[in-house]
Amino acid sequence: MTPTDAIPILIGEHWITPEVEAHTPVYRPATGEVIGRTPQCDRVEVDLAVEAASRAFANWSATPAPERARVLFRYRELLEEQFEHLAEILCGENGKTREEARGDVRRGIEVVELACGIGQMAKGEVLPELAAGIDGAATREPVGVCAGITPFNFPAMVPMWMYPLAIACGNCFVLKPSEKVPFTANRLAELFIEAGLPPGVLNVVHGGRDVVEALCRHPGIAAISFVGSSPVARRVYELTGQTGKRCQAAGGAKNVLLVMPDAVESGLFGEAAAADPTLNAVMHSAFGCAGQRCMAGSLLMGIGDASDGLRDQLASAMDTMTVGDTLRDDVDMGPVIDGAAEQHRQ
Repeated sequence: MTPTDAIPILIGEHWITPEVEAHTPVYRPATGEVIGRTPQCDRVEVDLAVEAASRAFANWSATPAPERARVLFRYRELLEEQFEHLAEILCGENGKTREEARGDVRRGIEVVELACGIGQMAKGEVLPELAAGIDGAATREPVGVCAGITPFNFPAMVPMWMYPLAIACGNCFVLKPSEKVPFTANRLAELFIEAGLPPGVLNVVHGGRDVVEALCRHPGIAAISFVGSSPVARRVYELTGQTGKRCQAAGGAKNVLLVMPDAVESGLFGEAAAADPTLNAVMHSAFGCAGQRCMAGSLLMGIGDASDGLRDQLASAMDTMTVGDTLRDDVDMGPVIDGAAEQHRQ
């Protein structure tokens, strides 16, 4: 694929290049170069994806849980085989360090491992003689077509919070990843198909607000999971509520780090970090993933005696950090995702 190529979407068993009017450039954050173009799909492509998922649902929901688990076990093995390659894709389009990218992929694989045990987790309950001559029984049933709307800051982990478990439970899925990091999502879907996932069980549609609103309003979608900014989370929750969908809408966070007087006092970040867990924790919270995560500490306060010298210690630790191209192994922090994010921070 060249930087001028449009990134394909997955509808049923076919990867297609949609005919759309607009595309969003995908940047390599470390250099600013354009590495692809994300199609700005709309309701048309969402309709096609939901139709494909709906057609697949009848057979997939009737597939026994052990058979679904076998597909997930094969998927897990392929993810392990492609682990370093997935981390490299993620580094290139997101800008994380190699270790951060590996952690992103690893946390996603752990959810797939959880989903492999669906045969145990999906068990229902039976209570004999709930009342005279009455037994009580509860079963867990797939709800239909589910959708996931995911952010740029964890291109592997957050999508894999969603679709492996939904699919393991017998649902079909439409994934809308961030338009800023489409390559990781596409590769994850390719590997799932290679593992034997039937056509239409997982679909991928790229785009922005038009796709989000189309998914939230679509009558063929039963449930939606969202992770992103708080304003968009509110909008997603509002729209899904209007159409009676199940919804998880996770917004942003504002984290205050408090250093208490009994915290370990400190040396420097770097070689002395292991001996200074407090400063180490502050540095990794504030600067891990270039601060682009919900766990990022944005305000630091020293309480009582802990405030003495805290600012100087932090500044000294920051001076020891290496910032640069995260495809290098000696880099502590990479760039933010794009120019708009950089301007926002300034």
